[in-house]
Amino acid sequence: MATTDSEFNSDLLLAHKLPETRYTYNERDVAIYALGIGACGQDAVDSDELKFVYHRNGQDLIQVLPTFASLFTLGSLTEGLDLPGFKYDPSLLLHGQQYIEIYRPLPSKAYLVNKVSLAGLQDKGKAAILELETRSYEEGSGELLCMNRTTVFLRGAGGFSNSSQPFSYKNYPSNQGLAVKIPQRQPLTVCEERTQPSQALLYRLSGDYNPLHSDPEFAKLAGFPRPILHGLCTLGFAIKAIIKCVCKGDPTAVKTISGRFLTTVFPGETLITEMWLEGLRVIYQTKVKERNKTVLAGYVDIRGLSSSL
Repeated sequence: MATTDSEFNSDLLLAHKLPETRYTYNERDVAIYALGIGACGQDAVDSDELKFVYHRNGQDLIQVLPTFASLFTLGSLTEGLDLPGFKYDPSLLLHGQQYIEIYRPLPSKAYLVNKVSLAGLQDKGKAAILELETRSYEEGSGELLCMNRTTVFLRGAGGFSNSSQPFSYKNYPSNQGLAVKIPQRQPLTVCEERTQPSQALLYRLSGDYNPLHSDPEFAKLAGFPRPILHGLCTLGFAIKAIIKCVCKGDPTAVKTISGRFLTTVFPGETLITEMWLEGLRVIYQTKVKERNKTVLAGYVDIRGLSSSL
């Protein structure tokens, strides 16, 4: 429920320092995440994807998909932030956009320290848009592994500021996470992948336990006919398709990820990801085949190209 404007002080909010969070993971977490975004879901011995869930060909460590980095932000959002004069219900959260920068390949196990800061907050009346920046450092070495900027739509959290001058704040570069223009030409390549009816139940094991993705009654109360797929799960499917089709199965080729969530996906639906190459940027959009609706669009910046492209 939104606070009244007498309780809201923008100076207090902007001066507030968010606490650091910790995130620990191992190879089991990496493999469960990969299965949650459909790795080996169409073919249990897929030569491009088996390395994300199994020590294939004697490899010492399971490889990590770059979108695994999106999990590092979960604690801050799902447990509710302590922001002066602003409250929200984490169960009413809907993902709007995710922007990720990967500075080096993610290790298969790590102890991380996350430094979290407010990147934006907008009062939209009945709802609010909250944006967080999370920088993840490896504990011990202090090396910066990645950065996430997460944009969420919070139903019922608006109206916390003066209605005549609603609060609006952003502090990150305007060129990051912008909506992309989808080319009119035919895509370079297309990947079709069916999600499983249980996809959200599997993905939630990676830490996003919002009942909107698992509880039929809760989903109906939120206005959906049945539980919906996590937006970050859809993003994982799309980026995995780009790694397979453009990066020739190499997850370390991914440098930057931007995705804007446009509408919901239901578990069991088929995702079609179309890809266009512009220099070292892959522009993509993902559609639900059964409803012919675009559900996700964005871009991926890559470190280099295979000679076959």
